Amino acid sequence: MLSLALGLLYFGVLAGLSAYGLHRLHLVFLCWRHRKHIASAQEVTALTDADLPRVTIQLPLFNESTVAARLLESVSTMDYPADKLEIQVLDDSTDETQALVRAKVAEIRERGVDMVYLHRVDRVGYKAGALDAGLKVAQGDLVAVFDADFIPQPSFLRSIAGHFEDPRVAMVQTRWGHLNRDTSILTKVQAQMLDGHHLVENRARFGAGLLFNFSGTGGIWRAEAIRKAGGWQHDTLTEDLDLSYRAQLEGYRFVYREDVVSPSELPEDISALRAQQYRWAKGTVQTARKLMSTILSADLTLNQRVEAFFHLTPHFAYPLMVLLSVLLMPALVLFPAADAMTMLAIDLPLCVATTGSLAAFYMMAEAAQGRPRWGALLRLPMLIALGTGLAPHLSKAVLEGCRQMAGEFVRTPKHGDNKGRYRVRTELPLVETLLALISFSAVVASIETGHYVAAPFAVLFTLGYGYVALLVAQEQSARRRDVAATSGEVWDGARVSGPTTAAWRGTTEERPYTDAAA
Repeated sequence: MLSLALGLLYFGVLAGLSAYGLHRLHLVFLCWRHRKHIASAQEVTALTDADLPRVTIQLPLFNESTVAARLLESVSTMDYPADKLEIQVLDDSTDETQALVRAKVAEIRERGVDMVYLHRVDRVGYKAGALDAGLKVAQGDLVAVFDADFIPQPSFLRSIAGHFEDPRVAMVQTRWGHLNRDTSILTKVQAQMLDGHHLVENRARFGAGLLFNFSGTGGIWRAEAIRKAGGWQHDTLTEDLDLSYRAQLEGYRFVYREDVVSPSELPEDISALRAQQYRWAKGTVQTARKLMSTILSADLTLNQRVEAFFHLTPHFAYPLMVLLSVLLMPALVLFPAADAMTMLAIDLPLCVATTGSLAAFYMMAEAAQGRPRWGALLRLPMLIALGTGLAPHLSKAVLEGCRQMAGEFVRTPKHGDNKGRYRVRTELPLVETLLALISFSAVVASIETGHYVAAPFAVLFTLGYGYVALLVAQEQSARRRDVAATSGEVWDGARVSGPTTAAWRGTTEERPYTDAAA
């Protein structure tokens, strides 16, 4: 009876992961099938200065002293008629960013650029609240949004404005570039993951006429569409995804432009990456809770509804992955690999659900950039390992998203020109360490029982959990040494001397503002 229950649970988990894997293959197929329509988005009529619409660029900031000046400078050089461009700096900062940005805005205004500084005394609604407050006084018919770590190109607005000649178009999303792609294996893998989202998911959904989302930055909206869809709302942590679906349910169309690239910065610390991914995972689940029933009953095609389901639920694969890690070792012990059928039943689905779909997915993303496909294959083991290592933390985000709406918006720290200025708080990697040990036992079990196909995946699980646990532990250790060095405290049995400053050598920890209204 125990073996039967374990078998049913094990194969149920494999079935769930395989479904998401097959969905990735479906997106690859859609990209190929609709490649002509995807490419046609680049054929947009160039508007004369007289025909260009008025645009407001919104720059939401919160404690971004390392990158804020760079952002403002790049936006100030936008190639667009000065009398049709307004730039709003929406600054909710509580640190020296306020003074730095105020001074930079004043400097840019002296050049004749219409840049205004707006500062809220609270952070109600976080980023969504700031965007909503700015929209109430915005003068533009179109609204572009850039996060602090982006460097928009001068041609950005002119490249996109022509799409809005079609009154049905509500939003145009552009592709993210990666300024620090080659800094480390961590940034290389992140870049590949985001390239998959932009160059496979977004392209496939746009090409097939399915619903897709504004990515929160690097895009431009029709202001009227935002208002008609209900405006920026902050009852989820992914206000961009929420508004995207509400706008498309109102009948508006979205356009994806892969050829317009906005460079941005990837998190270089595992703690910052985990915080970013946690917010995205929790917010996506919250958006699914909020809108799924409306989507399923809306006047949409069956394909649109099915794709929306997969689009809003991908993070449920993380709890399945953790459960698979726990079940793998007892499954290998209880189900001997004595015959070919058992090998196929246990090992082949695991292989297809992971490497097969992922390889095709990320090879297409590489090819779309003109990069060698083999690069995706070389990084694939590390990508699987990193995804596995993040799974426990993101499983917690999924569970929280199922239990509560809204919550604290922990923004991703940006390094810019000072890599030690902002850091995010994190907990000890106890769960990851435990799962690394469990997965290592699965490595031993796979060899002892003859499940040789399963062994590489058990190794990847072990490396993934261990890698993330090690990186988190190293960052925490470095932070404690910084604290000890600046306070003269005794740490690890050695007294470390250094100047005593409140800033801890320029380092502060993120302390998210609690939005009581949420």
